[in-house]
Amino acid sequence: MFEIGARKNIPNDPAPSRWSYKLLRLMLSPFLRRLVFYGVPVFLLMVVTAINLYDENRRDQLRAFYDEIYLSVVERPEFMVNLMSITGASDEVMQDIREVVSVDFPISSFSLDLDHMQKEISGLDPVKHAELRISSGGVLEVKVIERIPAYLWRREAGLEVLDETGAYVKNVGSRLDYPRLPLIAGEGADLQILQVEKLLKAAQPLENRLRGLVFVGERRWDVVLDRGQVLMLPEEGAASALERIIVMDDAEELLARNIRVVDFRIRNRPTLHLKEGAMEELKEIKLMQLRPSE
Repeated sequence: MFEIGARKNIPNDPAPSRWSYKLLRLMLSPFLRRLVFYGVPVFLLMVVTAINLYDENRRDQLRAFYDEIYLSVVERPEFMVNLMSITGASDEVMQDIREVVSVDFPISSFSLDLDHMQKEISGLDPVKHAELRISSGGVLEVKVIERIPAYLWRREAGLEVLDETGAYVKNVGSRLDYPRLPLIAGEGADLQILQVEKLLKAAQPLENRLRGLVFVGERRWDVVLDRGQVLMLPEEGAASALERIIVMDDAEELLARNIRVVDFRIRNRPTLHLKEGAMEELKEIKLMQLRPSE
């Protein structure tokens, strides 16, 4: 009896059991704590969501709910674009822009892809640069910088207008559409704009007689003047050869004579081609000079 009573009065050991101690130590791990407090709820939420989305009717309801919320936001009046304003473009280019940017107004600004629209407008041949922005009041502003016509390029396909860099602008039906623009011809002439600028600068004294520049064989240039005269220039140093011809003309009135071609393809051996009948005329002049005066 005494022993039984003694056992009842023994106090409980406050130390944790072995398994309890291991569990407490394990819970001190940061990874396990995050897994228990965050991972398990997320996993349960994913399971519940998957069960709900498995039902097609529930998916349709969620989709309709999302669309309703989305439309209630994007179709607010402050996000609506009501019209498009185009500045810096001619009437023809403005019409092309409206065809490329086929937008039915009013439309939400969230539905407009400004980058794509900018690329489409910049892709138009007459457009050099385009800038788009949505201003206050629901206006889509399109600012355009057009290519400035600088040259007429005659080729087999017809007449093309080029800008100062040689980029294509548009086709024209007649030389009279741009009578003041210098005329160039020949395949590859559009890629030689730097040479064209040098030749036009050198040919300024002949500006009133200049009819055009012809790129021959994609190698060299011919300068075409009025009265059917042609100045054939070398492959290298074409501008300096043209300046030399002009100096000779100033000194001896070379181009005022009955000459059809000034061949400067070989710089050290220039050749003159007379017009048809010029030799007979020259012989008659010599004979008249040899006849004794009455």
